Amino acid sequence: MEAITIIVLVSLVMFSTGILAAFLANLKNRNVSTWAAWGFLIPPSVLLLLFLGKNNGARPRRPSLDEEDQMHP
Repeated sequence: MEAITIIVLVSLVMFSTGILAAFLANLKNRNVSTWAAWGFLIPPSVLLLLFLGKNNGARPRRPSLDEEDQMHP
């Protein structure tokens, strides 16, 4: 295989696992952006997400910049 073919295949795998991780994180009530990033950078992390159970309660969210400033006076 040529180098360009390998680069394209790896890129397609990374892109598709990132989207899959975001979709699964949404279904399992997890932080979508975090799991999408990990799924894109490390594709086997999607397997970890598959084995994790559903998160009960509210979906975790990052505090806004104003809220972070108030936490650290």
